[in-house]
Amino acid sequence: VPISKSTLWRQVRARSFPSPVKLSAGITAWRAEDVRRWISEQGGS
Repeated sequence: VPISKSTLWRQVRARSFPSPVKLSAGITAWRAEDVRRWISEQGGS
């Protein structure tokens, strides 16, 4: 996703980007299907 780290977290807080999944204390990830859906909703391919 071509956005900055700070923009990504701002969008997560605003609930305009999918919420992440905490895998461990130092690892945060997103579900691929959630990110793909978000991209398609933004008009991406």
